[in-house]
Amino acid sequence: MPLWYGGDYNPEQWPEVVWAEDVALMRRAGVTLVTVGVFAWSRLEPSEGRHTFGWLDRVLDLLADGGIRVDLAVPTASPPPWFSLAHPDALTVTRDGVRLTHGSRDTYCVSAPAYRAASLRITRALGERYRDHPALAMWHVHNEYGTPCHCDHAAAAFRTWLRERYGGLDALNDAWTTAFWGQHYSDWAQITPPRATQYLPNPAQALDFRRFVSDEMLAHFREQRDLLRELTPEVPVTTNYVLAGWASIDHWKWSREVDLVAVDHYPSGRGTAAAEQTAFAADLARSWANGRPWLLMEQATGYVTGPRMTAKEPGEIARHSLQHVARGAKGVMFFQWRASLGGAEQWHPGMVPHTGPDSRVFREVCALGEALKRIPPDEPADEPLVEAEVAILWDEEAWWAVQAPGLPSAELDCLAAVEQAHRVLWRQGVTTCFAHPSHDLSAYRAVLVPSLYLISDEAARGLGTYVRGGGTLVVSFFSGIADEHTRIRPGGYPGALREILGVRVEEFRPLADAVTLTDFGVATAWSEVVHLDGAEAVARYPGGGPAVTRRRLGEGTAWYVSTRLGDSGYAGVLARAGLAGSGAPGVEIVRRRDRVFALNHTQDEQPVPVHGTDLISGEPLTGVLNPGQCVVVRAT
Repeated sequence: MPLWYGGDYNPEQWPEVVWAEDVALMRRAGVTLVTVGVFAWSRLEPSEGRHTFGWLDRVLDLLADGGIRVDLAVPTASPPPWFSLAHPDALTVTRDGVRLTHGSRDTYCVSAPAYRAASLRITRALGERYRDHPALAMWHVHNEYGTPCHCDHAAAAFRTWLRERYGGLDALNDAWTTAFWGQHYSDWAQITPPRATQYLPNPAQALDFRRFVSDEMLAHFREQRDLLRELTPEVPVTTNYVLAGWASIDHWKWSREVDLVAVDHYPSGRGTAAAEQTAFAADLARSWANGRPWLLMEQATGYVTGPRMTAKEPGEIARHSLQHVARGAKGVMFFQWRASLGGAEQWHPGMVPHTGPDSRVFREVCALGEALKRIPPDEPADEPLVEAEVAILWDEEAWWAVQAPGLPSAELDCLAAVEQAHRVLWRQGVTTCFAHPSHDLSAYRAVLVPSLYLISDEAARGLGTYVRGGGTLVVSFFSGIADEHTRIRPGGYPGALREILGVRVEEFRPLADAVTLTDFGVATAWSEVVHLDGAEAVARYPGGGPAVTRRRLGEGTAWYVSTRLGDSGYAGVLARAGLAGSGAPGVEIVRRRDRVFALNHTQDEQPVPVHGTDLISGEPLTGVLNPGQCVVVRAT
């Protein structure tokens, strides 16, 4: 199937006279799919049980007549004002005990019975009305799940979830180490979400609450998904993921439940940094999708993070989009079609900016639509969509645990460590994917473990089996320290990985100042007192203690990096471990089945080992990319 192209379309923000112009401009831009109705609940149901679908009927008919398909949204991320007034107990309560008021989006408690019932009613109404509409291509449930609530509804649901997880209070008290600070629970009614408290919260309780939030929201999604599948069994159902510290969503688990993995991505960097972040997000999405095609549901025609919005440089709209396609996207979408004239995100860029279609941005949007038409669809095949020989372990639960207060250093950052591992390999032209610690890793020649604080016994055994079978393992500091309940593994660090790595860390020594190692350059933020127990030192601290070690185990090799290295130092470790790439920084070459994508993110001409006819321009490529150029050629 050809690539999807389009974005969020919010016709309810505009007078009806604009709609026909929108469809004409969409056709001009090559748009094939739009998301409709994400935040339209108050327009679709202006009072309880009274639906006003006439305007949406006309919008969908216009789109269908224009040959544009619809990703029809179930608008449960933004309950209408009448609902909040009728059910104040369903409004969000913060961990500080403050009940929020209506006036933004996501102001609901996913555990509130009234909210769950209202969600199903609007879902059924939409499903029954549009089940046979020719524009319907996909269902879009909710928007960017992840907002928690700490109210009494959430507390009751949390206790139910805990009963199912632990069975009894003895098991819960053991897992949460409630003997500390006299927190032993003798009745389920004593347990609440981790609300604001005098000092540090219980880290196991906080982690379990984030797990609960993910599962509770997944239950909300499943209820709507199952109803829509009953009404339209042939229409796929999805939701859009967001990778953010506030979003308590286990995307590995969720990806087994959606018909299509769909993600939103807004890079915070500029230039090459944005390209690095885009590749990271795309590889993560493809990995969540188990190597299958996925969808970029949202991006922007400009940068929307930081102190102010700035436009992307000419050509970046296409380069970022083609990065996603190269790494497995079956389409690229934007938020949103027209930039809003009012409202909280009126300065969020659109495919049609405030200045209208006579603009650089819209011209680039049209050029991208034309380019995507020229990229042929994937041929059916059994081999992976994108080949990758190196995996980076990623576990959201470990990331959540490292966000808790009370750790040995405020400098510890699981996500930053994972991003560095991916960034360093990307700069060397090494295509990677992500894997959960519980996955079978035997297909990879190397596995990187950046600051994986939590790990189960089973996953640790799997890593040992992987190395003994011939794999290369590179583990970074603060990995393997705690079990899945955040309980520290006694006997020395790195806990569950000591035997595999052949080291025993006696003590953590956070660094106030940078130090220079005997190899791999400067180390910052963190150091450890490392004792060799089967490994050999490859680099040492100024005092002579091991800093980077290597152990040959069975047919494979396990490396340990006990400090934070700069990108060049970490690249040096990976090169010594046999993971050096041949790419040039800022030049991206990715093979997707029978096509090779080559993208130049630099301002200079770059030689590339790619030859053939560019499918986008029709021009021959003779081994050199112009500044900012993107090409797609048939693999030879």
